[in-house]
Amino acid sequence: MPYTSEHKARTRERIVHSARKLFNRYGFEQVSIDRIMAEAGLTRGGFYSHFGSKDELYAASVSSFTSCNPFRERLARDAIAEPQRLARSLIDVYLCDEVLADIESQCPLYALPGDVARAGLSPQKAYTQLIRNLTQVYLHAMEGQSDREQRAQAIVAVCVGGMVLARTTDDPALRASLRAAARQQALRLLEAA
Repeated sequence: MPYTSEHKARTRERIVHSARKLFNRYGFEQVSIDRIMAEAGLTRGGFYSHFGSKDELYAASVSSFTSCNPFRERLARDAIAEPQRLARSLIDVYLCDEVLADIESQCPLYALPGDVARAGLSPQKAYTQLIRNLTQVYLHAMEGQSDREQRAQAIVAVCVGGMVLARTTDDPALRASLRAAARQQALRLLEAA
């Protein structure tokens, strides 16, 4: 008896979830299809029923962040509907200790930039869409301002850059200082008139 479409979708989701965690922790090159499938509780044989290649899975794992990111639940708890408050909260959550510590759930924008740059067109397209999605939050918060697109992109760059640098240092004080500076500059960009 063939599997139902719901079963196939759940299985695909398990594979993507496993891949996202492993790619974030170890990087694209260090993670094999066998390891991803084992993490998902599956055998390698089922991989090609869902994906044509590891690159395709990588793109799916980057894309999946918008629906499963660690911010979604925390932001939903605050029930933030006003764009300015949402943008401020996103900056705070994005740069918080909890998110930095959760390596397996980190945003691909700061967890995987080197890998994505070398991974090929499909992962790069998914990464590009993630940048655009994050930028949109800030664009909405600055509605009507003439330089809002440039400032929204700068906020994304400051937040992502702050987290990239914080991830790479072994100095806890510097890690905190980098994120605090990024938060302060991102909020200034958001609130500049």
